[in-house]
Amino acid sequence: MTYVVTEACIKCKYTDCVEVCPVDCFYEGENMLVIHPDECIDCGVCEPECPADAIKPDTEPGLEKWLEVNRDYAKSWPNITQKKDSPEDAKEWEGKEGKFEKYFSPNPGTGD
Repeated sequence: MTYVVTEACIKCKYTDCVEVCPVDCFYEGENMLVIHPDECIDCGVCEPECPADAIKPDTEPGLEKWLEVNRDYAKSWPNITQKKDSPEDAKEWEGKEGKFEKYFSPNPGTGD
């Protein structure tokens, strides 16, 4: 098992989760974070820290796509270990559906 970041992170990109991660397995894209599934130790401390409820265990049904998105982008996006300010309009994007198809950016973030 590993944890994955899902669509709920897109355009919210809260970084509360990265501060509590003991193995620094988060990677930053332009408008979301991902978890490197081979680095995650399945401790689960990040899951309750996410205000957007975007972090889920990969054992939940229907998350196969998100496991691949996390795996693929963790290879090319920079590592992030410190909390940053979230986008000013983050709250407006919470709970919106269909964000991946409309708003996902494959571009990397800045990392630490």
